[in-house]
Amino acid sequence: MSLSKGPHCSFVLLAEFDIDSGAQLTYQFPQPLGTDEGLLANLMLPDGAERHFEDWTIFFLNQTPFNTISPVLALETPEPSHDQPNDGESRPELIYVLNLVRTKHDKAARRGAVVKAMAICTRHPFIQIFKPVLLLALDDYFANPSQDCLARLFDAINSMDITAAPELTRCEKLIMRASDRKDIFAEKFAPLKIPDNSPNVSGPHSKLQHKTTSSAGSHSSEDGVLIRSRNPYNDGARERSTTESSTTSSNQQQPNNTSPSDSSFSLGGSAVWVGDDSVTLDSQVGVAIGGGPGSVTSGNGTLGSRGRRSTDASSSSSQHGAYSGAIPTTSDPHLRSGLSKDTHFFQTTIAYKGHQLPIKLPLATFPEEVGDYSLIQLIQTFSTPLVTISGPLHPHLHTNGSLTHPIIILFNALVTGKRIIFLGHNIPAGQVANYVLSACALGSGCGVVLRGFIERAFPYAGLAGGEDWVTTPAYIAGVTNPIFETSGSWDLLMDIGTGRVVVSKDIHISFPPTITPPAIVPLVSRTGTIRAEGSGATEEEIARIATRDGKESNQKSDFAAKPDSLDNLFIEDLISAITSRFGETLVRMRFAEYVARFVRLASRYEEVAAGSTKLGFPSAPFVDGSLGSGVVFPDEAAAFKELAANASRIEGWRRSKSYQYSTIDFQKYQATNAIRGFDLLHQLSRLRLVKNPPDAEVELIIRTIAENVQSYEQIVELLAYMPPPPHAGGLQPLGFCLFHQQESVREATLDIFNELRAHPVGVIFLQELNHFQRYAYVRQAHARESRLKEGSSQLMPPMPFASRTPSNRSEVSLGRF
Repeated sequence: MSLSKGPHCSFVLLAEFDIDSGAQLTYQFPQPLGTDEGLLANLMLPDGAERHFEDWTIFFLNQTPFNTISPVLALETPEPSHDQPNDGESRPELIYVLNLVRTKHDKAARRGAVVKAMAICTRHPFIQIFKPVLLLALDDYFANPSQDCLARLFDAINSMDITAAPELTRCEKLIMRASDRKDIFAEKFAPLKIPDNSPNVSGPHSKLQHKTTSSAGSHSSEDGVLIRSRNPYNDGARERSTTESSTTSSNQQQPNNTSPSDSSFSLGGSAVWVGDDSVTLDSQVGVAIGGGPGSVTSGNGTLGSRGRRSTDASSSSSQHGAYSGAIPTTSDPHLRSGLSKDTHFFQTTIAYKGHQLPIKLPLATFPEEVGDYSLIQLIQTFSTPLVTISGPLHPHLHTNGSLTHPIIILFNALVTGKRIIFLGHNIPAGQVANYVLSACALGSGCGVVLRGFIERAFPYAGLAGGEDWVTTPAYIAGVTNPIFETSGSWDLLMDIGTGRVVVSKDIHISFPPTITPPAIVPLVSRTGTIRAEGSGATEEEIARIATRDGKESNQKSDFAAKPDSLDNLFIEDLISAITSRFGETLVRMRFAEYVARFVRLASRYEEVAAGSTKLGFPSAPFVDGSLGSGVVFPDEAAAFKELAANASRIEGWRRSKSYQYSTIDFQKYQATNAIRGFDLLHQLSRLRLVKNPPDAEVELIIRTIAENVQSYEQIVELLAYMPPPPHAGGLQPLGFCLFHQQESVREATLDIFNELRAHPVGVIFLQELNHFQRYAYVRQAHARESRLKEGSSQLMPPMPFASRTPSNRSEVSLGRF
């Protein structure tokens, strides 16, 4: 939903535990919700709450008929959700409830304790931002129990001002969550007023420009600076002296006489330092590709820490539309006051009883991401040597037989629509709820790829209303009462406390193995990694494959387990990254890629099985004059192996609601994407993964991208598929094309980079290129500008080559210095 749509807080609830009558809902503000009060009270006061001093729980409303609200005064009429693409169904908008329950020991009270809980109902999935004010409000209620406390909390939250918060598109969110730069999309915040005496500048973002002092003031060491000054402690006096002594001589130099190894180039108003010291800024409004401390500006050019001057080619910059505003960062003395120290968040405050509570509003959250979940915690809990897996093997779940990792079993259960319970006996309900939220994020690719998990998730579920959520298809529930384990109304149980992963003994009755289409059977048989389900296996035969404790029988070929399967290698890489203290961002990025790959595999599977697909572009190889499309494999053998390993869970997923949503979303994205007419991800994957692709294909890929990346929206969409380091290679696949043997490939790559340079987010990505690629770009761009200065409007014809040769054979890449 839009950040500014509707109130931040829809309702405030207060529940208390009465010794005689149990959990009671005391207050509903500003009006009754119109749903079962006993259900709300029991959700707010979870089982075993009296054993913990304080606990947070999370639950949702408007999921099922039993918990759908119906306000008596109709002030909060439920509206259809606008968060997700239209799926043809009209349902009330999901409401997230953050609840705080606290136990205070009081000898004067019966049983020696008082238990109260306060909850807020909001439409925002980032519910964790309201924890500080909810803590104060519950303290306030304990001190002075009255409805006025609820009214103060309601008014305080709804008075939070986020009108200036930028609303990012899907692609902008993908870029932001993949970038560690704390100034990413800084231009999206409140525009900076330019003084009247500021020089006139041009470009699409001229209103965001500010006067630059030095590169040290514009790029701090924590903002992604790659090239450092050899002496970062140069004092200002020494630099000013160097500037004054070299200004006269440097002004007499001509750009064509300056070697690219000894200077930077002003590309469209942006001075780009490519030496060993630093990246400098233009004297008025520069953008550095790189960045570093220790450089100053002169009147007519830019001086690095060694006093070298950049060439001034700004006269031709207007032809390239280059971004000419400096990227504001956290260390910039001219930084706009409204800009957050970290642009991944919008900083605001909530005023409550004289306290100004700082709030960091995350800007890159998707609807399937609720709360402050942790994939690292989920992976670590079920990756220890103490974890045990029991129950029969099932093709939907055990894609690598008995060696299927518990996290992969969980993912398979999520996407194939199994009923999942997270059990946390004697564990605070808030911790159990976090595992449920993490599982939803895992299945959806952190909200980026799939959806439909949150709507059937019950982060905390108790005995009250149990008959309602238990009957929900494919539910994902968190419970603290062990009685649910014996109920048998689940397909997969994940025991948080003991590390047990249990598959229901009746899994084959509830979910008979699906029939693999005949077209897939040869692929399955060829690899020998999985039984062809269409070969007539009965339930009894499958039951004989595995016993209750999960041990394989002698028919190992039916569920062959390979230690080096792709899924096992994926999990091993993640565990290694976590051990090496890589953060949550990298883990989320990897799972988003994993789920996206799964969907593209399913698209190829559909083509083989049914002849067409609703999930993605049809698979096609490159032919002369026509680009390829579909998922990319290293070779055909790898394609057969991967399709066979995923066949069963793809068949299971195709029967789920998540699959239906995915087909709808693909059609919507096709209609709204900025880049249309070809499979962009396929082309980038070809550049990344394929060894020695045909020159004709590379040329067509680069030329097609250059022709279709002209607007800001198209640039953002391109960058969304190219996460920057350290999580991925960023622009490196395109950067290598600067060294291609064909002149046309290098020229088209130069066109793409020049378009990127016209926008601040593109400049940030260019900064992430390695030294060689940045140098090649600067050198070739300088050569082009030099030709334009000399009045040459036609590109020099490429030299004929009999075989692959270095790019420096051409005059364009060498330049005429």
